[in-house]
Amino acid sequence: MATTVTTIFQSEILSGFLLPLLLVFFIIFAVLERTRIFGSDKKQLNALTSLVIALIFVGAVYPKIIVSNLMLFLAIAMVAVFVILLLWGFVYGDEKEGFKLEKWMKWTLGIGLGIAFLFALIWAAGDWWYGILDFLKSSMEE
Repeated sequence: MATTVTTIFQSEILSGFLLPLLLVFFIIFAVLERTRIFGSDKKQLNALTSLVIALIFVGAVYPKIIVSNLMLFLAIAMVAVFVILLLWGFVYGDEKEGFKLEKWMKWTLGIGLGIAFLFALIWAAGDWWYGILDFLKSSMEE
C-alpha cells in the first residue's frame, strides 16, 4: 500500500486560497499606494480596498485559475531569463561599460516578449480561448 505524503505547501488552503489572496492583495495595494487614487497617506483605505478585491478574486474560480497558470509561466520565464543573463555575464563580464543593446535588439526583444505574453495568456485562459474561436467560427459561417 502506497502512502502519499503531503506537505503544508501542497495543502489546498495554502495553494488555493492564501497564496492567491496574498498575491492579489499586495499587487492591488502597491498599485493603490503608487497611484495615490484615494490620496496620500491613506494606507488603511488602500489596505481595506485591496483586501476586499483580493477576497472577491479568491471567491471567483476561473480568474484564479488563469492567474495561477500565468504565475507558473512567469516562474519558468524568470528561470530562463536568469540563465540567459548568467551566460551573458560570462561572455561580456570583463568589459568596463558592459554590453549595450542596439535599437534593433530592443525592438526584437520587445516583440518577442509581447508574443510570449500573448502565448502565455492564451495558454492560461485554456477553454475560454477555444470558446472565442468557436464563436468566431460560427459567426463567420452564418
